[in-house]
Amino acid sequence: MKKKFTYILFIAFFIAAVSAIIVKFKAKETAKANTVYIILPRKGADTNTGEWLTMKEKADALSAALKDNPTDHKSALRLASLFIQEARISGNYMYYDVAAMKTVNDVLNIDSANFEALVYKSLIYLSQHHFADGLATAQKAQQVNPYNAYIYGLMVDGNVEMGNYDSAVVNADRMVAIRPDLTSYSRISYVREIYGDYKGAIQAMKMAVDAGGPGDEYTEWSRYQLAGLYEKISDYKTAEALYNQSLQYRPDYPFAYAGLGRVAMAAGDYKKATDYLRKADVLITDNGIRDELSEAYRLAGETQKASDILATEIKDLSENAVAGDKDEAVGHYADRELAYAYLKAGDNNKALEHAMLEYNRRPDNIDVNETVGWVLYNKGDYAKALPYIKVALKTNAKNPVLLSRAALIYSKAGDAATAKVLMAEMPNSTYYLGANLKAEMIAANL
Repeated sequence: MKKKFTYILFIAFFIAAVSAIIVKFKAKETAKANTVYIILPRKGADTNTGEWLTMKEKADALSAALKDNPTDHKSALRLASLFIQEARISGNYMYYDVAAMKTVNDVLNIDSANFEALVYKSLIYLSQHHFADGLATAQKAQQVNPYNAYIYGLMVDGNVEMGNYDSAVVNADRMVAIRPDLTSYSRISYVREIYGDYKGAIQAMKMAVDAGGPGDEYTEWSRYQLAGLYEKISDYKTAEALYNQSLQYRPDYPFAYAGLGRVAMAAGDYKKATDYLRKADVLITDNGIRDELSEAYRLAGETQKASDILATEIKDLSENAVAGDKDEAVGHYADRELAYAYLKAGDNNKALEHAMLEYNRRPDNIDVNETVGWVLYNKGDYAKALPYIKVALKTNAKNPVLLSRAALIYSKAGDAATAKVLMAEMPNSTYYLGANLKAEMIAANL
């Protein structure tokens, strides 16, 4: 009898616990559904620009329209577009991804085939590094409207990230044929770079810059990408001029400051590099910029600052990754970035763990294979690194860092001839590779 009573109490406790979980979940979901998102103030000079004030006025007006009519899909999608744009400009993806995804899903819950909503959802997924989901959503949107140029751009991005490079080329050609503009020229440039055509990539990115309005964020992002291409062929003079031009058209543009920081590092002026990169880091939340600042501090001999930044970077990336696993609306897959961060921290095992997590998501991507190969190199597993670096080289990419790492892997694996061939393919041997990689190459007599 006592045993039966205990059993009944256990069942009652279990039901109560499950009920509490359900109630808590429903309350959380209700709170999320009722949350109203706004445009937040930007950092630095951008807070007082006419562009931001105009955007805020638009966002406020659209929010008011939605409050009066929650089924106003046109206003909802315009607001989602502003959230996506602000995420790019501010770097505050954790906030604006949630805002944009909620707004888009509100539309899709009523109209699952809404083309514009599907486009935005794909774009949000891609920005979060949920590349398979982003590509699948873009393909669904393309079935709704196969005559829209921009959707082919998203399919380029998704296919590139998933390692489907032939499909990326086809979709880039479709995009530029429908609408030759900044967005299509920039995709053409990106694909050409992947296939090792720096001359063609520079030509296409110049066309992208020329097609945009000076000072517009998309134009200056394209100018930043163009300058980066010049860096990779070691034309630092042109790269520096382009970064300064961006700052003239768009004062306090953080990526231009970051570019000038890299140029300073290449010149060995680490004090100037840290100054520029600090400016960039204050203006935007971007782990890539933070990583470069850590490198600059380390080269400047300020190792504690470098270590502190690296620890913060690992913490933030880890939190983003966990959030991305739990909720489609927030958080980025960041395992590739974490792999490199752990490498710098000297934890090769954690680096390999995260590299393989990313590899399992997209085993055909050349950058992911490069990451796995480089982590295995750092662990001393040169033979194991070879198959991955071979995949990383499959498009004949000429990225100097990739070629240098590949040459080191082949050299350590006992294939000195292939290592020399890879070194001969470098666009320009004076490209800044970073102190560690350069030291490795000198030690290997490359």
